[in-house]
Amino acid sequence: FYGMMLNPSGGVVDDLLVYKRAADKFFFVINASNIDKDVEWIKSNASGFDVTVENVSENLGELAVQGPAAERIMNEVLGIDCSQLTFYTFFEPIIDGQPSIVSRTGYTGEDGFEIYASHQVIIDLWERLIASGQVEPCGLGCRDTLRFEVGLPLYGNELADDISPLEAGLSMFVRMEKPDFIGRDATVALKAKGVDRKLVGLELADRAIPRHGYEVLNDADEVVGHVTTGYHSISTDKSVANAMVDVRYSALGTPLKVRIRRKTFPAAVVKKKYYKKNYKN
Repeated sequence: FYGMMLNPSGGVVDDLLVYKRAADKFFFVINASNIDKDVEWIKSNASGFDVTVENVSENLGELAVQGPAAERIMNEVLGIDCSQLTFYTFFEPIIDGQPSIVSRTGYTGEDGFEIYASHQVIIDLWERLIASGQVEPCGLGCRDTLRFEVGLPLYGNELADDISPLEAGLSMFVRMEKPDFIGRDATVALKAKGVDRKLVGLELADRAIPRHGYEVLNDADEVVGHVTTGYHSISTDKSVANAMVDVRYSALGTPLKVRIRRKTFPAAVVKKKYYKKNYKN
């Protein structure tokens, strides 16, 4: 399942995937840029519990096969039959004689699979995929536009140590009915009080590109927020952005402005999903 680790103030330490491999065995997939911070956080909070935390990041690699043809390519090119997997499920096949995890997950908004295995297995699978001529390599920049267009958050942008899931519109991933978890008191208090700022979508009436950190202004040219992610969307041919803004300016259709370098460009609040997801349920 997808979830978040919170700090005592209710901010997000990181978002992650958790795989339940057995009743007492779990596999966490954290952000690669946060490995040291996350492992330290997990270990420090595991103190006093009957649990062993092992960081296996140095021993594993990950390969994502994403897109409408992903299931066919997994079967025909890699010989891995994933037809029985539904979204957010996994199995543990032996690939090239080595244990692995294959899940029907991804961060692109399209159907796809993620493979976790030893470095050599990942390299071998990569080479087979490329040699097939049926896939194209995709870097982080391309992946970022894909997750952004379908409204998926990215740590350091829409999520951070000082951003609550409630502010990011992700309260469905925090079960506040649970009797206890780190950050519960702060999160419950914020829900009762109401947020002062909120993550919204923006559409610019221009082809100028809003970037992370750019200021968002109201009609009086007062700064009321900032852009968290912005692109000229390839799929929609529109300049769009996510922005954290004062909740008073978060209603759909609210006119705002984005300051790009020394100019301001008119924008309006829209839904954060600019492109329809295409998952297999």
